[in-house]
Amino acid sequence: MCALCIQVCVLCMQVYSTLYPDVCTLYAGVCTLYPGVCTLYPCVCTFYAGVCTLYAGTRGTFFVYCKCCSSIQSGKLRVRCRSCRQMTLTLSRGPSCWDDVLLPGRIHGVCQSNGCQGHEAEFYMKCASHPTSEDDISVALDLILSNTRSVPCIGCTDVTDVVLVFQCLDRHVICLDCFHRYCQTRLNERQFVYDPVIGYSLPCAAGCQNSLIKEVHHFRILGDDQYGRYLQYGAEECLLTMGGMMCPSPGCGAGLLPPDGSRRVECDRRLGCGFVFCRDCREGYHEGPCEVLVAPPTGDASQGFVVGEEASQRGRWEQASLLLIQESTKPCPRCSVPVERNGGCMHMQCSLCRAEWCWLCGVPWNRDCMGNHWFG
Repeated sequence: MCALCIQVCVLCMQVYSTLYPDVCTLYAGVCTLYPGVCTLYPCVCTFYAGVCTLYAGTRGTFFVYCKCCSSIQSGKLRVRCRSCRQMTLTLSRGPSCWDDVLLPGRIHGVCQSNGCQGHEAEFYMKCASHPTSEDDISVALDLILSNTRSVPCIGCTDVTDVVLVFQCLDRHVICLDCFHRYCQTRLNERQFVYDPVIGYSLPCAAGCQNSLIKEVHHFRILGDDQYGRYLQYGAEECLLTMGGMMCPSPGCGAGLLPPDGSRRVECDRRLGCGFVFCRDCREGYHEGPCEVLVAPPTGDASQGFVVGEEASQRGRWEQASLLLIQESTKPCPRCSVPVERNGGCMHMQCSLCRAEWCWLCGVPWNRDCMGNHWFG
């Protein structure tokens, strides 16, 4: 019998035994006879063990980039057997951090599918804003969080519901509007940073060391057009490092690798427009020295997005968490015995009455809690 079925049966017995005793007995029996039914038919569990819907205060902490929506949306965390790809894996433990979810081979279990000997868990994300097919998987944006700690943004100092938390030591917090402005400014200034593993990325907006964003899908916040500019920027920079250049003719921009030592460059008509230009000044090709053009003053390019010192000190995720660490125990919702949480996931089990419940919601552990905030 799978762990989720046990949970649903327990919930069913607790909540519906009085109101709907026949239904409770019937569907608890189904769970016993068919261990995977809770996973295969979650609507049955939601409807007949409806405590998930009735009592689970939905507090989503996962966010994804959904291709169908073309935007950042709330996400649902799901897990399946990596071998048979069925949602019938009983886990040895729940995930406690993003590495458990994003890196393969971190969590194992026992697959309940007939004939499957799989034991490795595969986590994936779904968009929570619309129904999805089995293969409709979204990209997890692990730096975007619900601002449960009410930390102010390091840019505008406002406290918003959803924020991005940088991977620096101070875990600086930035609201999504300011993050969009930060990305747009750095793209206009061509100041993205190249990393051989990540590609072109950005560090913490406060200038912290070793804080590059590792999942570049976070830059999807720019929108489709500007994200396309970001991809083109990466291609251009890569070409420049190889000694190449872009055709300067308006509307062309073809990538070229001209031979060394020649000032005369002709855009390849198979790729571009055939424009012939000077390698040094990027103007139409000419004999003799290039005309010197004085660029108009642009001011300090770094002034496009600036983080103040006071805002940097206030907008720290980890500093806010120190205030929450003091609340290390909560009463069991069934027997009121204090239960201590020391890291790990939100799935709690009372040492006295063995009740399983959600640390964040304070309700019996359920599928919504798994999908919305299994860890955090």
